[in-house]
Amino acid sequence: MTAEAMTGHTDHIAEGTGHGTDATAARNRVLLGVKLGILSEIMLFGGLFAAYFVIRSDTGGWPPPGQERPELLIPGLNTLLLVTSSFTLQWAIRAIGRGDLRTMKRFLWVTIALGAAFLSIQAYEFATNGFGLSDGVFGSTFYTLTGFHGAHVLAGLLLMLIVANRARRGLVAGNRHTEVEATSYYWHFVDVVWLFLFSTVYVL
Repeated sequence: MTAEAMTGHTDHIAEGTGHGTDATAARNRVLLGVKLGILSEIMLFGGLFAAYFVIRSDTGGWPPPGQERPELLIPGLNTLLLVTSSFTLQWAIRAIGRGDLRTMKRFLWVTIALGAAFLSIQAYEFATNGFGLSDGVFGSTFYTLTGFHGAHVLAGLLLMLIVANRARRGLVAGNRHTEVEATSYYWHFVDVVWLFLFSTVYVL
């Protein structure tokens, strides 16, 4: 799924150049495409989680002897950041829905800042964990799941930056904001995946 497709880079695709049902149908097609893309991502993450549980069940104790889970403080903070970012992005959606572009841009940038903070903290966690990708089955599964999710967070940030640039150029309005809504679907998906990942990798 390209960034252009998700953000409605071409106005006549995202909102339609006509009126009424034509514009609504165009918007619905874009959002349906985003939902189908997210469905494929759900299947991908589902496969990763399934592999994780298979590996874990075949191991005599988890984490394996000699390895320890990371402390909960850092990932707990990151969980708070991502959950908060879903709320701020939803507030941006509500703002643009009522035509308040200024408030939408403000909350969009707050969401971007929260996502960037998440990645920075995750990078710090990776650097200070004391184990790496090659340190046994625990390290490989841990970094595969968390690193793959981090890549999706980065993709979400890039999408929001594209939306922010379009808003700066006056291409987003109360009746023309499909790209904002489409990006929010992706970001909420990324946040939900993190909640499952946090519960699975750090807690269970």
